Amino acid sequence: MCTGKCAKCIGGTLYPLAAICLICNIILFFPGWSIEYVQGKEHENESLITNEVKYMGGLIGGGIMVLIPAIHIHATGKRGCCGNRCGMFLSIAFATLGVIGSLYSFVTATLGLVNGPLCEYTEKGLLVWGTPFKSAGGEFNNESYLFNKELWKECVQPKGVVEFNVILFSLILAASGIEMVLCLIQMINGLFGCLCGTCGEKGPV
Repeated sequence: MCTGKCAKCIGGTLYPLAAICLICNIILFFPGWSIEYVQGKEHENESLITNEVKYMGGLIGGGIMVLIPAIHIHATGKRGCCGNRCGMFLSIAFATLGVIGSLYSFVTATLGLVNGPLCEYTEKGLLVWGTPFKSAGGEFNNESYLFNKELWKECVQPKGVVEFNVILFSLILAASGIEMVLCLIQMINGLFGCLCGTCGEKGPV
């Protein structure tokens, strides 16, 4: 496969991955499929959203910071549209941006899974808001909540927030991990394309 076709394939693959990160991060702002936790209802108007969601790793990192390079990389692989050494050279810079964005998304998603969600749970007989599964403290941190579903019921509100966060953060983690690999491949592909050309002139891509 010539470097032009490879770039076109990578760019096309990055689109749905960036969409997954974007959509999952947006959905994470509505635990229990409700807007009341964003508004901080009945909690002095303070947002009751997990911190790692507010970092917007999936929205900014795995989403926007990957989508922009994806557009350029995909265009670079098209015959007659940036399909030249200059375009491939620029794709290296864009792919680097994609690596940074996907890495940020990957790290925040990992932290979101490790620390667990912000939720209402019972502590010393009282209902409180906090992160009970966080490794740096919390009543239930003797073992990872990820491997003990019995602990998930400790979160009273938002309803089903643990499963909600685990599924969506896992999707972001997987998508951003693949994005990172693809952008790294494009950096190498772009280098070869810069040195050797895209071979787009030799046939349709």
